[in-house]
Amino acid sequence: MQKQYKSIYIQQKTPNSRVFYIYLNNPSKLNAFPYEFLTEFPDALSSLDKNPNVAVIVLCGAGDHFCAGADLKVIKNIAEKGLSTEKSRANEWLRREIKFIQESATAMEKCRKPVIASIHGYCVAGGVDIVTSCDIRFCTKDTVFSVQHVNVGFTADMGTLQRLPAIVGYGNAMELALTGRKFSGQEAKDMGLVSLVFESKEALDEGVRLVAEGIAAKSPTAVIGTKTVTLKSKDLTLEQGLDYVATWNAATVYSSGDLLEALTAKAQKRKPHFAKL
Repeated sequence: MQKQYKSIYIQQKTPNSRVFYIYLNNPSKLNAFPYEFLTEFPDALSSLDKNPNVAVIVLCGAGDHFCAGADLKVIKNIAEKGLSTEKSRANEWLRREIKFIQESATAMEKCRKPVIASIHGYCVAGGVDIVTSCDIRFCTKDTVFSVQHVNVGFTADMGTLQRLPAIVGYGNAMELALTGRKFSGQEAKDMGLVSLVFESKEALDEGVRLVAEGIAAKSPTAVIGTKTVTLKSKDLTLEQGLDYVATWNAATVYSSGDLLEALTAKAQKRKPHFAKL
């Protein structure tokens, strides 16, 4: 029985599938996330991460859009509270609040299971913050992206300015962040923000499903190790990264049994069977 949330919902579309979907669930406001999202989303990711029946997580938006960012009422309330308190105390409170907000995006990197963003409609502001934290990103050709924080007098603080340059390049990230302009799914593909662009929402759903189910069928120790080592290596030198993966594989991959099962299955021309993790 899945836990019930206000701002999101979790769905297992196919019985016995190890792919689970998290839907941003505020379609009347283009899935702009309310304050509850900031606690519910990390909680949902943590729950799915600990669930051995879950191998891959797909992040979607309910209705016609992926996400229009944070509900502006949330930002306005935080700003007004910051102005209503003595300055030094307000600054301390604001910093803690911003760090708390950041956790809703960082939670995807902390999640051991791969997270795939399935993007359609609008993906702007906080929506971009969220997808840059995902491991794989796909979209429809008519998706509209925008790092539009500057358009509302705001400096993006949930991770876009830190993660986007590594994805699309420093120059592209700076141009998108400073102009706040809209850009299409195809331009997102050309810059490397998304891996694939689909003609329609239906094609996106099916394409994401096939990729997710394909990953879910692989060795869970290999998949989790690949995500962990890749993320960790961003902050390491080549030598440090090689040392880290050597330690990781020695501690997990070579002792898990998955490697021998994969090799045996390949030799016997059958599908491998891996224990849940």
